[in-house]
Formats: sequence, C-alpha cells, structure tokens
Amino acid sequence: MSLPSRLAYRIRQFRLAFFGPWHPVPDEALSPHLSPTLITIFRRMTPSEQAHSFAVLEHLRDSGQTDPALLAAALLHDVGKSLSPLSVLDRVLIVLGKRFFPRAAKRWGDGEPRGLRRPFVVAARHPAWGADLVAAAGVSPRACDLIRRHQDASPTDDALLMTLQQADDFE
Repeated sequence: MSLPSRLAYRIRQFRLAFFGPWHPVPDEALSPHLSPTLITIFRRMTPSEQAHSFAVLEHLRDSGQTDPALLAAALLHDVGKSLSPLSVLDRVLIVLGKRFFPRAAKRWGDGEPRGLRRPFVVAARHPAWGADLVAAAGVSPRACDLIRRHQDASPTDDALLMTLQQADDFE
C-alpha cells in the first residue's frame, strides 16, 4: 500500500474509532458464518473492532469470496484484542511506534502486556490469542490458522491468507 493510501487508511481508522458510526452488527448477519458461541466471542470486541471485522467480511463477500473458513476468520481475526482492549491512544502509539521505531516496536511486542509495552504486545500477539480463543470455541482448524497468521509479513502462497490480509488492510 502506498504512503498516501496508508495515511488515508489510518486517518479513516482514527476517525471511526472516535466518532463511529458503529451500527451493531445484527446476529442474523453473523449466524451464517458463526455459531452462537462464536457470536458471543465476537461480541467481546469493541464496537469499532466489530464494525471493522464486519466490513472485512462484506469486502470479501462483495469480491465473490464464499469460503466458510475465510468468512469466519474475517469476523474473528481481531478477537484476541478483546483479552486486553486497546484505547484510541494505544492504537496511535502502535502506529507511530511501528512507523518511526520499527525495530524497537517489534522488541516492545515481546514480554508481558504491561505498562507502555502493553499496546505493542497486544498488537503482536492478538492473532495467536484470538486463534487460541476461537479454537477452544469450535472454529474450524482452517479459520483458526487464518486468524493466527493474519498479520504474518513473510511471503506466502496461501491464497486465502493473502485474501484476508488484503481485505483487512483495505478496511
């Protein structure tokens, strides 16, 4: 993604985090893709994260995607953040840290989620936390794998993973 596109994306994210709109995602829109237990887990995310995840799902569906594991992963890819919710200030710290101090931000993502490191640890570990959370609730192994790897930066030939990453970056 180009720098201007990335900047526009971050500005849109910041505006939405502060001002919404957050329309609750109806259970009827979730139930084709998630079991009642997984819907309960989805609801643990903040309203802005629920809206983002639903936007990722809609983006994928609008582009013709129908794979059940991909669509479930779209809805649940950020659910690990619910274990240590991030404020808007935390999110700003993450973005600025990764932009201006990328090596340090990576280091800050190690360790326990405490103090000033907490936002970086959550950013780094939420995919694994989320995958563990939804695996215990019965999500498919393929969806669990997509959730666990949705932030992997290493090249992959996994078409579904690349599709999820692109939709996540777009929304």
